Amino acid sequence: MRTEFHHGGHHHPPLLERLVFFSDAVFAIAITLLVIEIEVPHLPHGADSAEHLRALAQRIPNFIGFFVSFWVIGAFWTGHHRAFGQVGHYATGLIGPNLAMLCAVAFMPFATAYMSENFGAVVPTFTYNLVLLVTALLNLHLIRKVTDPPFLAEGADPIERAATRARPWGVVGGSVVGLAVSLVVPQLSQLFLVTIPLWIALAVRLGRPRTD
Repeated sequence: MRTEFHHGGHHHPPLLERLVFFSDAVFAIAITLLVIEIEVPHLPHGADSAEHLRALAQRIPNFIGFFVSFWVIGAFWTGHHRAFGQVGHYATGLIGPNLAMLCAVAFMPFATAYMSENFGAVVPTFTYNLVLLVTALLNLHLIRKVTDPPFLAEGADPIERAATRARPWGVVGGSVVGLAVSLVVPQLSQLFLVTIPLWIALAVRLGRPRTD
């Protein structure tokens, strides 16, 4: 007997459950690959503490890339989680947009490693920010699609729906800024990505439905 899972107060069809579980697995694997891409320093036996510290210091760009990408992918997963929590109806039309967004997410560990191993170079940094922007746009398309009829569950909270639809614009805004900065001062582009939560907060504020 098939069962349905409950999320956000809605009943989810079994096929939708499979799609969400598959998506969660892709997000988890992508986040795991971020740390796998960081090469462990190989020092000769008997190396002193100073040599180990220098080796770790050389990996600082990789560590920064890991933490930034971890939270960026986490933001995509959070948005996906919120949006699909408001879905009440399944159709095959969800598969294509969902796979396109997941494809971009799965590519992010490579883009992160490429940028981190070539810290400060324009092309790797631009490539990373371009991948991030493409992922953000695909995520925006997916979330706006699933929070519209015929997929949106009956009785979905309009305020929650508005916030869910607005949040992806914040990631798009932060990605655009990071992409522009990567062409001028590539060393600082990731610093500007840290402002994504501020862009998200602004997008949610502007997207809040009027009550008057």
